[in-house]
Amino acid sequence: MRKTFKYRLYPNAAQQELLRVQLSEACRLYNAALQERRDAYKSHGKSLDYYDQANQLKEIRASGNLGLANYHCCQEVLKRVHKAFDAFFRRIKRKQRAGYPRFKSHRRYDSITFPSHGDGNKLLEKHLRVQGVGDIKIKLHRPVSGKIKTVSVKREGNHWYACFSCEVSAQPWPENTNQIGIDVGLESFATLSTGEIVDNPGHFAQAEKRLRRTQRRVSVHRDITNQRRDFQHKLSREIVDANQFIAVEDLNVLGLAGGMLAKSVADVGWSSFLNMLAYKAESAGRQLVRVDPRGTSQRCPCGQPAPKKLADRQHVCTCGLRTTRDHASSLEILRLGLSLQPLTAVQ
Repeated sequence: MRKTFKYRLYPNAAQQELLRVQLSEACRLYNAALQERRDAYKSHGKSLDYYDQANQLKEIRASGNLGLANYHCCQEVLKRVHKAFDAFFRRIKRKQRAGYPRFKSHRRYDSITFPSHGDGNKLLEKHLRVQGVGDIKIKLHRPVSGKIKTVSVKREGNHWYACFSCEVSAQPWPENTNQIGIDVGLESFATLSTGEIVDNPGHFAQAEKRLRRTQRRVSVHRDITNQRRDFQHKLSREIVDANQFIAVEDLNVLGLAGGMLAKSVADVGWSSFLNMLAYKAESAGRQLVRVDPRGTSQRCPCGQPAPKKLADRQHVCTCGLRTTRDHASSLEILRLGLSLQPLTAVQ
């Protein structure tokens, strides 16, 4: 399985400028590739693919028209363009809202990826060597495990990070008999929903004072995001450590994010939490199943209907079960999850 390890980088002023140049050149290549695809289709009705554009890289680099240092990084940029068009045509085929690939501002192009470790990058004891930049100080707060497959250098606000995507093997933990059903509700993470998403600082470029104020707000939002991520990591680890079997609702988060609770859904980060729970369960040898979320709050775990309005926070059933709405939903999710498991044969 793949696992990503993220570490803080501490480039000096000169290295920060070199990193910004690398990102800017990657962005320029991305936009040029996008423009070439648009022009080719508009003028000749021809659709270019990744190989059509990748075959031009050597000539472009030899002419000195591209300052991105690593050749395979250039290929990865073109693959991003290819993926953007693949996703566009896939949405059209599914008759979804497509959204034609757009040009990127250099302020929004925030990462470059090295497709293999050792090619244009090298992890040293306390530094990360990046081609075209040099040895950047890195804080390895935990060891990198597994085989490093790709390395990304990423900018988040004023901070820089290195992300190592590694191939790791599952390490099953000792089994236990605990089981849990999880009702992922808005109330579960409400204490962390205190920030607002702020537009990109580039939108305020005409007023330097407003730009600085916006950057401060983005910095605050990043801190809130980090707090939420830390909370989700700790909670998902606690759940996986304590339970052998985990059942969750198979939520259509994208659909929920398009409704009247869109901001609340985005704030609590359901998708990221469930993803953390899934990969932690897989690596620990735990079993995680997803169940149909329809009606989980409108039935009793005994199987009887228990209709409720959204404002009703208590569950009362004729079978005698009296508890909170969320607890009853969790029990019903667990029941549904267990019902999907094959019965143990009796010898």
